[in-house]
Amino acid sequence: MKEKILERFIRYVKVNTQSKEGSDTYPSTSCQWDLLKILKKEMEEMGLKEIELDKFGYLFGTLPANTKKNVPPLCFIAHVDTSPEVSGENVKPLIHKNYDGKDIVLPYDNQIIKVSENPELTKVKGNAIITSSGDTLLGADDKAGIAEILTAIEYIKEHPEIKHGKIRILFTPDEEVGQGTKNLDLKKIGTKFAYTVDGGSLGEVENETFNAAAMTLTATGYNVHPGYAKDKMVNALRALSHFVSLLPPLKSPEATEKREGYIHPLSIQGDVSEAKVKMILRDFEWEGIEEKKKYLENLRDIVQEIYPKTKLELKFEEQYRNMRYHLEKNPEVVNFAIEAVKRLKIKPVLKYIRGGTDGSALTLKGILTPNLFAGGQNFHSKQEWISLEWMELATKTIIEIAKVWTEKS
Repeated sequence: MKEKILERFIRYVKVNTQSKEGSDTYPSTSCQWDLLKILKKEMEEMGLKEIELDKFGYLFGTLPANTKKNVPPLCFIAHVDTSPEVSGENVKPLIHKNYDGKDIVLPYDNQIIKVSENPELTKVKGNAIITSSGDTLLGADDKAGIAEILTAIEYIKEHPEIKHGKIRILFTPDEEVGQGTKNLDLKKIGTKFAYTVDGGSLGEVENETFNAAAMTLTATGYNVHPGYAKDKMVNALRALSHFVSLLPPLKSPEATEKREGYIHPLSIQGDVSEAKVKMILRDFEWEGIEEKKKYLENLRDIVQEIYPKTKLELKFEEQYRNMRYHLEKNPEVVNFAIEAVKRLKIKPVLKYIRGGTDGSALTLKGILTPNLFAGGQNFHSKQEWISLEWMELATKTIIEIAKVWTEKS
């Protein structure tokens, strides 16, 4: 099994699939089609059914049920794109066999994966560790999930003694730019229960995400020639800059951790006439989002008093909710995953995500979708690494989940 996982994973990471912010196409980059077409061919060669690659880049496949038992259909999901933050072009994966437990020195860009900064490395001594060469990311997020899902489904298909219900596969584009479910036809999934395989360390089952909202402050001024601006010019940039300077530094991403939420200014653009700052709000409780919204509204009012001639408009937009709210009403989808992990003699770790996944949006839309570990670390970085042995256990977890659902149904 490890050899199959490794062979798949190495092939996939060599295909550049970086997504792109602000693109007007879907998927956001044409290179994502390259991997999607490869995966479609592999699914056909495996003999899966109901294979479809639609015009938006969603790839579906089915392993039909082999039991007459009334088992709810499941779907396993991973995304093909890699982060636009670090290059994913010309990835040169390196395999560090029988890892010695020391710092891993990569050949390019002076990259060193230090044990002191990566405590999970202390758990994988003797494993095969896969990294990039240091000048790109690796792409384990989420090509590890793709390799694990396909290897697990192939194994189940080749072992008919494993009884299971209908299993759907879904590979999505553009997850890294927040558009993973934008054009997804939910009816094509055909399940009420799903799992994204897009997590980190061994044994993790993630059943919570941030609540998320976006806020944009637009400052409107009036521009005239600066040489004749006395009592005429209204500089939108000044009011906007004052607002940004008053944002609480202790409520920023760089000052928060664990279950703490934050206010994060993402970008500023504009000129004297009009300027905008885009911000995101994150909190594990929706009440925390409302508090941050009210804080920014009050801050806007303060700045408005200081700059009465500048028009300040604040726009609020809900993005997604913590998937815990829905998963708590149907605990079996999480409990069965925990049971599967325990059967492999792995300690399950119920965890929250300081972010969102495709599962966040799907859960909100009625397809309950917690996230499973895939084994990767340091996502979106040149120091990304993954243990092959953890990938094998992630694959076996998928297989065990199929078994548990059959037994419990």
